Amino acid sequence: MSEAPITLQTADIMQILDLLPHRYPFLLVDRIVEIDGDNSCIGIKNVTFNEPQFTGHFPSRPIFPGVYLIEGMAQTAGAICVASKIAQQAKPKQVFFMTIDKVKFRKPVEPGDRVEFHMRKLNNRRNMWWYRGEAKVDGNIVCEAEVSAMLVMD
Repeated sequence: MSEAPITLQTADIMQILDLLPHRYPFLLVDRIVEIDGDNSCIGIKNVTFNEPQFTGHFPSRPIFPGVYLIEGMAQTAGAICVASKIAQQAKPKQVFFMTIDKVKFRKPVEPGDRVEFHMRKLNNRRNMWWYRGEAKVDGNIVCEAEVSAMLVMD
């Protein structure tokens, strides 16, 4: 097949399922928009009350776990890294979350919130990527972090 690589501008849930190995209940990105190659993008997570973590975190006041916000950032960044490799005709076998730095939690996220994971590439060296992310609800930063990932190629 000699089709030219296509630059991905958005990714719906079916495309995300092709890019990432994660599945319910641990797939934390519903859509990715404003994709600029592997440079930047915005991942979207619609937080709903019927998600399993709310039975224990916390029954009297459901709060979306902060570690899930960081995982959502990592999944968003990982998806565009994989997409960029596929565009180069090289699909990775695995994506590994490598580091988390400079994490700050600003506000709680609750059922009904729409979280946007704003990811911007800091660096890329061979099979490693570093991103800065901000999770936002209604334009307000609820969490920020720097994450890195490694792609394992065939």
